[in-house]
Amino acid sequence: MKICVVGLGYIGLPTAAMLASRGHDVLGFDVNETVVAAVNAGQAHFQEPDLQMLLSAAVQTGKLSAANAPETSDYYIIAVPTPVRPGGAPDMSYVEKAAAAIAPTLKIGSVVILESTSPVGSTEMVAEVLRQARPDLTFPHYKDDMVEADVAVCHCPERILPGQMVRELVQNDRIIGGLTEACAQKALDLYQEFVTGTCYVTDSRAAELVKLSENAFRDVNIAFANELSMICDKLEVDVWQVRELANKHPRVSILEPGAGVGGHCIAVDPWFIVNSAPDEARLIRMARIVNDDKPHRIVDRVTLLADRFKNAVVACYGVTYKPDVDDLRESPALEIVEALAKTDGLSVLVCDPTLSELPASLRDLSNVHLVDPGRAQRESDIVVFLVGHRQFKRLDPNQFLNKVVVDSIGLISRPNGRGV
Repeated sequence: MKICVVGLGYIGLPTAAMLASRGHDVLGFDVNETVVAAVNAGQAHFQEPDLQMLLSAAVQTGKLSAANAPETSDYYIIAVPTPVRPGGAPDMSYVEKAAAAIAPTLKIGSVVILESTSPVGSTEMVAEVLRQARPDLTFPHYKDDMVEADVAVCHCPERILPGQMVRELVQNDRIIGGLTEACAQKALDLYQEFVTGTCYVTDSRAAELVKLSENAFRDVNIAFANELSMICDKLEVDVWQVRELANKHPRVSILEPGAGVGGHCIAVDPWFIVNSAPDEARLIRMARIVNDDKPHRIVDRVTLLADRFKNAVVACYGVTYKPDVDDLRESPALEIVEALAKTDGLSVLVCDPTLSELPASLRDLSNVHLVDPGRAQRESDIVVFLVGHRQFKRLDPNQFLNKVVVDSIGLISRPNGRGV
């Protein structure tokens, strides 16, 4: 089969490489010419275990190529960003442009699959964009199984985790949501070729809400942990001990608090639910507010501690949004470092083993430097642990006894509850 993957980012590129490894002819379509050139050279433009090997093989065998225009295909997989606008409204412009771009190349029998995490109703919106652009073809309507359309339209949300993308792309269960049952079956035929997990078939609206619900559930649970940590700070109680001992209860499992919530999913997707049902999504909205507030609480705490010093030097350990990846999207750690860098009288040392240079937002600031862990420890007055990279877990806590430490992730400050 000929497959066109629209968008060669964190989701599209692993998907394209995986499909090519299964023997399909895959064209990756991306408007970024730098990305297109990198893929055609067999080079991944972001770090991800096993992706480079998979990509190199796919390009060398001629099964995967990239271009800045789509081609007529049997399957189209749309994997473009769906960011959130200020105020929480979804920005669906990338999806709309992707649908408009592939519309001229569609043929009878084509299957269009939206993988981008999207608000409920987005798959129907894609079908409408295609319908307006190609009046010569018929497209499905939601749950209208009476007429078989020329082109099938489905939603199959991605379910892969940075750092484990290639493995989870194959092993994780998938949700196949068709505008009609016939649409879902055609998408199912493709996913069953490489997914070893179970593929569950439903309608497009349910599939859209399933993915949003997964991330909102995690966001709400993280918000409880983060709110608990703020309560413990106010009451001068050790949150790590409270969490550890509370989790001794057989039906309690409090998550770990942290610097906030980042990434392309959990920090964004709950807003899509809030935007669709603002009067009903009260808990989901509050969880987003709590998690978005956590970085500000950490900044306030550090700046208060900095008043003890003249021209304080703050070492920030970690700047990515999660451990052991180089992904900066929606990173609360980066937000914290940016805020500290703009605080008068502070010098900031950034330590992150996944980065070879400072993020663009920090690169031109004279008071910010990217350093190794040893220099960060030696030259700092205040140490702030923000991301639990693997290398940081090997640090000796005794090295920081003479430092003021803000340990937002419990890297060196977790006690052990003793049973008697």
